[in-house]
Parts: sequence; C-alpha cells; structure tokens
Amino acid sequence: MASHGLSSALTLYGSRTLTLSQAAAQAGLSVSEFIDQLERRGIEVSNSERAAALGDEQPARAD
Repeated sequence: MASHGLSSALTLYGSRTLTLSQAAAQAGLSVSEFIDQLERRGIEVSNSERAAALGDEQPARAD
C-alpha cells in the first residue's frame, strides 16, 4: 500500500499541481523512483518533463 506522502504526491502530480521534481520530493523518492511509481499507475510523464527532471541521469538509448 502506498504511503500517504506518495499517494498525495501522485494525486497532486496527476492534477499538475506539483511538478515532477516537487512531487518526487514530497513522496520522499528520487525523480527516477517517482517516475517508476507513476508508470506503474498509468500516469503519463511527458518526455520533456522527464528529460528536464532527470537531466544527465537519463540512461542513453540504444536505438
């Protein structure tokens, strides 16, 4: 079961009240961990927001 902080962060990010980075911080997760939680729940993360939040942390693509 998701913690209250994660649940709240997911809801606020889903309604675009918080940015990806803000919501991850509220949930107590890294941005990449928070993205994983969003994807598990079918909440879309735009490529531009993902790139901006992850910066150089994003793995290189092999395609």
